[in-house]
Amino acid sequence: MEVKVFETIMLFCFGFAWPFSIYKTWKTKTSAGKSMFFLCIILLGYISGIFFKIYGALDEVILLYILNATLVTVDIVLTLKYRKSNDVDKSFQQA
Repeated sequence: MEVKVFETIMLFCFGFAWPFSIYKTWKTKTSAGKSMFFLCIILLGYISGIFFKIYGALDEVILLYILNATLVTVDIVLTLKYRKSNDVDKSFQQA
């Protein structure tokens, strides 16, 4: 058995949560409970994995790194969008 099967399973398991997180953020239109620091650290990890695959051990697993990085990026964009939107809503409520 090739060792990359474990890397594939890990990336699949980690990546499985992102569509649910994105859907929840999009559906509720709020960024409550989201940590930009955490999302950026996760994205940095996926980007590091992509570079490792490009410069060290290129194989098809890179596609999971790219998919997961894309999903985290979408989650970051939605979080920023709704954080700004929620901040505007709060300023109107306080006035």
